[in-house]
Amino acid sequence: MAAPVTPGHLTPNPVAPGDLSWGGLRGPPDTPPEPKQLPELIRLKRDGDRLSEGDIRGFVRAVVDGSAQGVQIGAMLMAIRLQGMDLEETVALTQAMAKSGEQLEWPEAWHQQLVDKHSTGGVGDKVSLVLAPALAACGCKQVPMISGRGLGHTGGTLDKLESIPGFTVIQSPEQVQMQGLLEQVGCCIVGQSKKLVPADGILYEARDVTATVDSLPLITASILSKKVVESLSALLVDVKFGAAAVFPSQAEARELAGALVGVGAGLGLRVAAALTAMDNPLGRSVGHTLEVEEALLCMDGAGPPDLRDLVTRLGGTLLWLSGQAEDPAVGAARVAATLDDGSARDRFERMLATQGVDPWLARALCSGTPAQRRQLLPRAREQEELLAPADGTVELVRALPLARVLHELGAGRSRAGEPLRPAVGAELLVGVGQKLRRGTPWLRVHLDAPALSDPQRRALQGALVLSDRAPFAAPSPFAELILPPTDTQQ
Repeated sequence: MAAPVTPGHLTPNPVAPGDLSWGGLRGPPDTPPEPKQLPELIRLKRDGDRLSEGDIRGFVRAVVDGSAQGVQIGAMLMAIRLQGMDLEETVALTQAMAKSGEQLEWPEAWHQQLVDKHSTGGVGDKVSLVLAPALAACGCKQVPMISGRGLGHTGGTLDKLESIPGFTVIQSPEQVQMQGLLEQVGCCIVGQSKKLVPADGILYEARDVTATVDSLPLITASILSKKVVESLSALLVDVKFGAAAVFPSQAEARELAGALVGVGAGLGLRVAAALTAMDNPLGRSVGHTLEVEEALLCMDGAGPPDLRDLVTRLGGTLLWLSGQAEDPAVGAARVAATLDDGSARDRFERMLATQGVDPWLARALCSGTPAQRRQLLPRAREQEELLAPADGTVELVRALPLARVLHELGAGRSRAGEPLRPAVGAELLVGVGQKLRRGTPWLRVHLDAPALSDPQRRALQGALVLSDRAPFAAPSPFAELILPPTDTQQ
């Protein structure tokens, strides 16, 4: 039995010369072993043993063809969460998931322009809604964001977009329709279907309801399997850390970032990872419809500075990483220009119209005032404002209790496939570093219930952290950049 590894971590797997196992220096034996049954595979991983490439392919095949029962999928996910996977296992899992469905191919002329960004999920994280059209406006012909739905307390990009009446996230047949969208608009945001990375679609939902969301190898394989099929030039992963992130500490986030960059290199994919803080919500709005409104505000050249900062930094890095800007700062300036001149918003309007939204509604959303936009999107039945309990400077707005209350109110899922209440959400009426007087409204909650319960109200009030220090400028959430091996020496 192999020694146990740290839960959720990738571990090295030294190979002795002449080792016949997968990943060794010699080829497979002349007679392939009989494939193992699922209970045996689960037992092996449960006990800390290593799964071969064939074992992993067999598990993924069983997930896709339906021969794996739900309890078996959950058991394997938990075994992986507790015992971890080494680098080779994670590469094999990613490859098997990527090959479980169709592969995407694009015109050769698009090669350098094929870029994508992925986030590990955060509270109020609507960056993808802004970044995809902004990059398209910068000349990235293709930004095929294959996105996910909400996991745990974090919101999913697809859920946010589906709060816009008519928006269709699953394109079928994917290849034909996506290529058409990319030729017309330069960006599209789509979901997984039975044809495109079907294994991840199944495992993604199972992770959400089996407390295995934070498994490092499962996160790595989930993210990269969707990107491998995209045939990208460059990928940037926004890895969140903090109290409301999958990984609380920057060190843990750095470990995931290193795994993504390393596994990406093993798959021939150019991957970089940004570490960004997720203690406070990103921006001022949390909740599907409210986040769409705030994304549009950012594309007006306005909106919260932390959201704009992150969009421009991530976009600038991607332009540089793919060879379309001489350095990240130049790339960031180009992205910022698309927000200020309206070209990103124009691309967003075109994306909405080509993905099912009535052209009139798409135009009205993108050209209207914030008040007009609110009339066009789903609205909650009630609003309730919370007041500051004391004088002080806003030191922190804890994102996690805020997200948990909104989850209870219907903004999140407790089980796979559960419907959401898109209009449920909250608006922060104050910013970090701002001076606040007792009795001043600091949070506006949008809810479909008659009123917040007393425990919910107490939890939300506990999210506001005040201090005695002077007002200050809130720091950027962008903390660190992990580059692919070929760039670390530059």
